[in-house]
Amino acid sequence: MKPIIYQLFPRTFTNYNETRKHNGTKEENGCGKLVDITPKALKAIQDLGVTHVWYTGIIRHATAEYNHPAITKGKAGSPYAITDYYDVDPDLAKDESKRMEEFEALVERTHKQGLQVIIDFVPNHVSREYKSLCKPKGVKDLGANDHPEWAFSPLNNFYYIPNEAFAPNFEIGDYHEFPAKVTGNDCFTASPSESDWYETVKLNYGVFYQGGGEKQFDPIPDTWTKMRHILLFWVKKGVDAFRVDMAEMVPIEFWRWVIAEVHKKYKHVQFLAEAYNPYSYRDFIAAGFDYLYDKVGMYDYLRGVTSKNWAVEGITQHWMAVDDIREHMLYFLENHDEQRIASGFFCGRGRCAEPAMIVAATLGTNPVLIWAGQELGEKAMDAEGFSGVDGRTTIFDYWGIKSLQAWANHGKFDGKNLTDEQKNLRDFYQRLLRLARDNKAINAGQMYDLEYAQGEGFNRHEQFAFLRKYEDEVLLMVLNFDDREVNVPITIPEDAFQYLQQPQWKQATAVDMLSDKKYTLCFAVSDEPFRITLPAWTGAILKIKESKTKTR
Repeated sequence: MKPIIYQLFPRTFTNYNETRKHNGTKEENGCGKLVDITPKALKAIQDLGVTHVWYTGIIRHATAEYNHPAITKGKAGSPYAITDYYDVDPDLAKDESKRMEEFEALVERTHKQGLQVIIDFVPNHVSREYKSLCKPKGVKDLGANDHPEWAFSPLNNFYYIPNEAFAPNFEIGDYHEFPAKVTGNDCFTASPSESDWYETVKLNYGVFYQGGGEKQFDPIPDTWTKMRHILLFWVKKGVDAFRVDMAEMVPIEFWRWVIAEVHKKYKHVQFLAEAYNPYSYRDFIAAGFDYLYDKVGMYDYLRGVTSKNWAVEGITQHWMAVDDIREHMLYFLENHDEQRIASGFFCGRGRCAEPAMIVAATLGTNPVLIWAGQELGEKAMDAEGFSGVDGRTTIFDYWGIKSLQAWANHGKFDGKNLTDEQKNLRDFYQRLLRLARDNKAINAGQMYDLEYAQGEGFNRHEQFAFLRKYEDEVLLMVLNFDDREVNVPITIPEDAFQYLQQPQWKQATAVDMLSDKKYTLCFAVSDEPFRITLPAWTGAILKIKESKTKTR
């Protein structure tokens, strides 16, 4: 089955408070709770076509309530500044004393709905105030046995700057750290800037960066065994997969070792890497990763096509660049790091990304991700607090998301308060994602790119076409990225029929699986195009069946 991943941030997903005060507190602006991700909510998510839920920000991280505000980004804090790998974020609990039990119950509810659970694993860095109060008996805390007088040692969990106090180039009040630890984005100075990941510290996996990158992996560094224990801890809680934050900042040798170690006991557990360097993709797959972000390839190009008038025909180049590993590449148009499609920074309207979303969901057998609210056209044009008007949904502030609140309707998840445009967009996503999940031609079949074969009248700058086939089912995808309605001529060359081992039709009928519109397609003359009319920024998924009707 093709994985369809729904990323949600519990802090905002079930927050029904509509105050939305700039830089507001948890009490003022509210905070979503795990218990409110109910069976009804999960059924609504599954009905969208989803197979996996990525619960972002589960593990306890720095917040202004519990940590020093000078090294906390926003009142709610960054979910990637972990303060205890063995704890659940207290903000997400209805009863803080039972926060782990509430998470375990959420995992059970998710599984009962037939969905798999993904959480973040943040291996490269932790909060500057990391201290585990919930670690299992017998577990030594990170840094507990470190020698801070040593800049580097494979025995240490952190890197240090001996004899220097932490002194960033901005005001931090009465926060003290001596000696300074190295900052999370490989900033080997005691004075990071506000553009650095100043709230975090780098974990030490045995690489002596200031010694020419020398690797000291024998014996196995202490951090390796600690991270293995943390992963296994969460697997035992029922987690099915990990989205690994900044995987490329941790040595590949560790991934080969730890993924194999997890698979010794739990072969089903999957790993998804946040990765941005195409030259290392194949190394990470060989190391055991199931999926990798296709951000600098397909995401960047689909965004360029949608919002910057890039030539659509370039899509071909980007799938071909990773064709040997394409089943491992995760396609997406939104996530928590990227700007919303409907924001003023992307294209201003969710519907304008429909053809790009069809490509992302149906071009290959690889997984696709959507970010909660994407299916509703969330604009994310609020100035929440630490996050300004940047077209992103904040992960640093307490906030209520208007589109999600309209859909959730205080826990009913009936979409009653959505606008007609939002309802239509969600219906599009539901049809598309269900097809991607259930249709064999899409989730298991072959693909044939038709772009190169199109002749006169087909605008390669604005239109894209390809075939998908499984056994006797053939689908034709035709996409219009133009801002006007077009009548698109489509040629299916003889080579396509040969490649797909499909007998050539003379006349066929087709139904658009997104709109239910019906077509008659004539193939009486080889390589003769037929035409389909598509409105601006739309696409069609045509299920083709040979017609026995005689042609004149």
